[in-house]
Amino acid sequence: MKILVVGGGGREHALVWKIAQSPLAEEILCAPGNAGIAELARLVPVRADDLGGLVDLAAEEACDLTVVGPEIPLAAGLVDRLAERGLAAFGPTASAARIEGSKRFAKNLMVRAGIPTAAAWPMRSRDEAIGRAREAGYPVVVKADGLAAGKGVVVAANEEEAVRAIDDALVRGRFGASGEEVLIEEHLEGEEASILAFTDGKTAALLATSQDHKRALEGDRGPNTGGMGAYAPAPVVTVPMLGWIEERIIGPAIETLSRDYGAPYRGVLYAGLMITRDGPRVIEFNCRFGDPEAQVVLPLMDGDIVEVMREVIEGRLTASSFRTRPGAAACVVVASGGYPGAYENGKVISGLPEAGRIGGVTVFHAGTARADGETVTSGGRVLGVTGVGDGLGDALARAYDGARAIRFEGARFRTDIGHRALERARS
Repeated sequence: MKILVVGGGGREHALVWKIAQSPLAEEILCAPGNAGIAELARLVPVRADDLGGLVDLAAEEACDLTVVGPEIPLAAGLVDRLAERGLAAFGPTASAARIEGSKRFAKNLMVRAGIPTAAAWPMRSRDEAIGRAREAGYPVVVKADGLAAGKGVVVAANEEEAVRAIDDALVRGRFGASGEEVLIEEHLEGEEASILAFTDGKTAALLATSQDHKRALEGDRGPNTGGMGAYAPAPVVTVPMLGWIEERIIGPAIETLSRDYGAPYRGVLYAGLMITRDGPRVIEFNCRFGDPEAQVVLPLMDGDIVEVMREVIEGRLTASSFRTRPGAAACVVVASGGYPGAYENGKVISGLPEAGRIGGVTVFHAGTARADGETVTSGGRVLGVTGVGDGLGDALARAYDGARAIRFEGARFRTDIGHRALERARS
């Protein structure tokens, strides 16, 4: 099979890496890709949001399968447009991708399906939003309704922070059309976890549980980022709880999308959960693999991902289509200095071969490019160093050995990835 992967971040490198292990994959293309992906696939300079260019590329190259990584082309209808040309694609249609593309839509779906979640109120008026936040009590969550590259959610500790978040969306237009409406949402207390499941619209097959680290600094302090690291499995999700999540959250979401909205969901469904004292509650749904969650769940996936994707597309997925390997995986994100604020690109990266030679370590590229024969930085999150081991401590040790081997000006990474799981094990 000739396979096209759309995207150019760490998630897409992990997908290409896993696809390359399949005997079904004869040739892999990636648009636009990055310096690391170039070692496994032929890069094509088409942006992930250039839907027409991507459809033409898949048709001209006679691709047997297109795998769509990011949420923007999914929400914009890339899978629909590929289908119109008779081209197979892995990922939900635009109608099903609304589960991430509109937080109001997702909240309405959860209420209709009886899925446990936080109370929320959609608002378009600045003054009404501020009043509702005050009534809800602080801390409170302010969410831009649409896609905002992971930057549209603010946990406001007080009214000043809530007003700033509301004004960013409704007054200053920071998120464009995505911020024309905000959700004022009840703040949930607990520990977060991520559940990713392949689904063909009827059956769900769950990947390993995981937990990512959104805050920029140790101790979960500082501004939110796209993710500074992740690990799998997440012990906060017990085996009985996982069965409950599949029965009460994943299953009803898939069934309700198909039955009530005429939008069968085929692809990967991501449920971001808060494990509260009263049980799991859904914070958000995403319509694709998480980043950096993909970098820890895919190494633990025991199965042919291309065959699983074919089963999803053809509606023949089973709960036993793949298994989860024993052990653990941990990913440490090496970021540019200043991220998630301002940072400089073009810094020469060294130590990649040394990191790659460490047993159990895979270096996934996110923000990298090639310039003058060197690998250089080209983004805020530059690399995701994943370690796989018999347990979380072993996986983390390998990942940190790899991260310390990599050098570029301003490089930084959190040193406490997995701290909740380690504390849980100690106690």
